[in-house]
Amino acid sequence: MASTSTPRSSSELTITVEHNPSKSRLAELGINSWPKWGCPPGKYMLKFDAQETCYFLRGKVKVYPKGSSESVKFGVGDLVTIPKGLSCTWEVSVAVDKHYKFESSSTSSKCITDI
Repeated sequence: MASTSTPRSSSELTITVEHNPSKSRLAELGINSWPKWGCPPGKYMLKFDAQETCYFLRGKVKVYPKGSSESVKFGVGDLVTIPKGLSCTWEVSVAVDKHYKFESSSTSSKCITDI
């Protein structure tokens, strides 16, 4: 049996990336009514206390989930879903500007720390 004793470890959580979703898909989600967030290039440690869906207006990011040797790349034009409980490091090579929405009614947000 290939299970682990920590069912919510970052290595088991998956970031999904939808490259260049259609305008109708973005309108259906109401992307333009979501708040915006941005950051300059740099390296950041993040922990997601709620699932986040975001649409990148600009930027280029490589994400390294904690406990995984794999990375995920996304940027301008991508619709990204980041699962609740994920701890990761973001390497931002081009400043980020994105619309975002947390799938939680609580005030939980991600903690950001420069590395």
